[in-house]
Amino acid sequence: MPVLTRDEAQNRARLLDVHRYTIGLDLTARAAAPGTGQELGTGGGGTPEDEIFGSRTVIRFTARADGDTFVELKPAVLRSITLDGTPLDPAALDDNRYPLTGLTAGEHELVVEAAMRYSRTGEGMHRFTDPSDGETYVYTQLFLDDVQRVYAAFDQPDLKAVFEVEVTAPERWTVLGNGIATHNGDGVWSCAPTPPLATYLVAVAAGPWHSVRTEHAGLPFGLHCRRSLAAHLDDDADELFEITRQCFDRYHEKFEEPYPFDSYDQAFVPEFNAGAMENPGLVTFRDEFVYRSAVTDTERQTRAMVVAHEMAHMWFGDLVTLAWWDDIWLNESFAEYMGYQTLTEATRFTDTWTDFAANRKRWGYEADERPTTHPVAPAPGAVPDTASALLNFDGISYAKGASALRQLVAWLGEKDFLAGINIHFSRHKFGNATLADFIDSLARATDRDVHAWAAAWLGTSGVDTLRPTVTDEGGNWTLTVDRDGGRPHRIAVAAYDTDPVDATRLVPRARFDLDVPAADSPAEPRPGRRPALVVLNENDTTYAKIRFDRASWETVRGALSRLPEPLTRAVVWNAARDMVRDGELAPADYLETARTHLPRETDLAVVQSVLTFCRVQIADRLLPAGERPAALGTVRAVCRDILRRTEDGSDSGLRLIAVRQIIDATSQPETIQEWLADGSVTGGPELDPELRWRILHRLAVLGAAGEDAIAAELLADPSTSGREGAARCRAALPTPEAKAAAWELLFGSDALSNYLLTAVAQGFWHPEQDELVRDYVPRYFTEAVALAARRGPAIAAVVGRHAFPAYAVREETLALGERALADPALTPAFERALRDQLDDLRRALPPRAATE
Repeated sequence: MPVLTRDEAQNRARLLDVHRYTIGLDLTARAAAPGTGQELGTGGGGTPEDEIFGSRTVIRFTARADGDTFVELKPAVLRSITLDGTPLDPAALDDNRYPLTGLTAGEHELVVEAAMRYSRTGEGMHRFTDPSDGETYVYTQLFLDDVQRVYAAFDQPDLKAVFEVEVTAPERWTVLGNGIATHNGDGVWSCAPTPPLATYLVAVAAGPWHSVRTEHAGLPFGLHCRRSLAAHLDDDADELFEITRQCFDRYHEKFEEPYPFDSYDQAFVPEFNAGAMENPGLVTFRDEFVYRSAVTDTERQTRAMVVAHEMAHMWFGDLVTLAWWDDIWLNESFAEYMGYQTLTEATRFTDTWTDFAANRKRWGYEADERPTTHPVAPAPGAVPDTASALLNFDGISYAKGASALRQLVAWLGEKDFLAGINIHFSRHKFGNATLADFIDSLARATDRDVHAWAAAWLGTSGVDTLRPTVTDEGGNWTLTVDRDGGRPHRIAVAAYDTDPVDATRLVPRARFDLDVPAADSPAEPRPGRRPALVVLNENDTTYAKIRFDRASWETVRGALSRLPEPLTRAVVWNAARDMVRDGELAPADYLETARTHLPRETDLAVVQSVLTFCRVQIADRLLPAGERPAALGTVRAVCRDILRRTEDGSDSGLRLIAVRQIIDATSQPETIQEWLADGSVTGGPELDPELRWRILHRLAVLGAAGEDAIAAELLADPSTSGREGAARCRAALPTPEAKAAAWELLFGSDALSNYLLTAVAQGFWHPEQDELVRDYVPRYFTEAVALAARRGPAIAAVVGRHAFPAYAVREETLALGERALADPALTPAFERALRDQLDDLRRALPPRAATE
């Protein structure tokens, strides 16, 4: 399918002014009725009726001059197309483009009728049948260029228009859209016309939804999910509405422009590829956020952050939209920053930046150190088309961009920052804007040189490293900071002393702000002996790797868990992880530090982050295979200490994390077999479906559970999650037959949905099964390339992330991957995923070799 280039988009934007789309979607069986002699479902490659829907689009637009252009559409069958009442030849459709030649200056009306395919990959109009009750649901996901899978469009973000959508659905269904949807009878629903929107923001969700509704600030608010999840949504509806109201009110305190749409629905939809999507008035979320099993409070915080993030997009992205995809950071970085900051200010989740530091931020650091890195705001020429744009939805556009904005606020001050944002909204509401527009708005609110700041922070790639030097002379101590990199930083520095009574306890001495690089004058001496510990960026307001002087690192090793603030502890753990990745700290030393300090750690995000790094990276990848059992034993020992510390029920979240990690790190099956048989862990928790499937998966890996146990568990839990759990377990069985069957599902068939494909991929590779799966490693590098080309970007992302043989840390794996990069069939999405995986593999080889 041809992708849209930036040059093509600019030419079309100069030619056209698009006013209004009137869209009719028919989701009933009659959508498959014959059209112009091109019948569906009649053989010869036709599409079965339950795989297509009807789409009728009327586009009213003005051509500013005589000229030629095209409209995008990817139909199963193009039934008819007329321009200003004159029929055009459907056969002129060229792949996904219909040429409109000889346009005259003036008003035009284009009418397109087509049969469109439902999706199983989460792109376009996704169709899902719930195995729990047989109910069917559909929803749209049109980002970035999947509009053409649902309706005909001039599909680019700067051709905004008003949208009127009518949907015909089975009578029992409810239809949701960007505007308030009204049922007209006979299954016909009309959605209120929207303000001007970008084409990719149009949304429809239809099915027998379970809905919970309320009203706030004069607007209808709604929560929606599959009927099989109704009880779980009802349990959390009060919490979700409270978070929604709190964020809504806080944004209205920050932003002068009011919420610009007529309603606010949040639909939790099945098999959703992203965390959520910011469709105006109808935010769609992955329905794993409707919790059917126990979760930690940090996981609830994550869900709340996503609610806040998506609501921020109503202003950043929906009210003001990027002009081209090089400015995607204008959407995502702002929503990311605002989501965390607003949650901290307005809700019970006051430690969100600790979770950001412990978990989210590393996504940015890791992406920024790979060969595929790019600036937060890449040059326009670096994003020449939509395929390249899709690659930039990564840790840089989200986590690094949010970190840069946090540093901007620290440098600029929140008052001027918000003033600049409000100028930006006022100037560009219901329109489009660029990086230059945004910087100009900020410059109007401050005397500081924001253009220079933007050039240093948004226009460059890579991570700076800050290294302290601490000297002690004449009763004073002096700190100087060396910077490896080119960005200016304003950081907070914290100094700690060792408690003279308890040597494991740290007492704060001083906290001060520091600009890096410093002014030309020498560093100012500070009174007193040198501190036991100096922590740079202790409140994590800049984006940089930090290091410690030698004395401070020795203090960290002995007293890390006694630092009083969880955010500071997260900063220190991040530094230690970076040191492992950069070859400055042996993996075994990190593991020893975790063994010493994690049993006393109280922050859930920190515990989860460190344990996962120990198990997934250190044990499975960085240490030789012979040292893996001992490393997993260390993880289990830490978790057993946490379980003992929480036997009194003092922290159910810590217990849940520890139980999950014990299951995943188990080498001998007896303990978790006992838990599964008893239905609970001694001292709690009871086993819910998530824990039962987790245990069964680990038992399958170890050869301690087979098909009979999997089938019995699926019979007890026939839900979507149960079906995925069974697929994961079957792929994990350590037999040649099971591996061959799983491989065929992954690469020999296109029948699996995005989620089932993910489950099978997650079950396939395990270090314990190296001899069994080793011969599949070379096959991955040819068959994954073909699958990605065949099934598109969403599946390419799944195969690149979950099906890659990450366990196989060997030079021959790297060589196979590097040869695959030369394959001419490589698609951009899979190439990006493969390059990132190979870079991680390249980093893992030296520490493993050093300890072998």
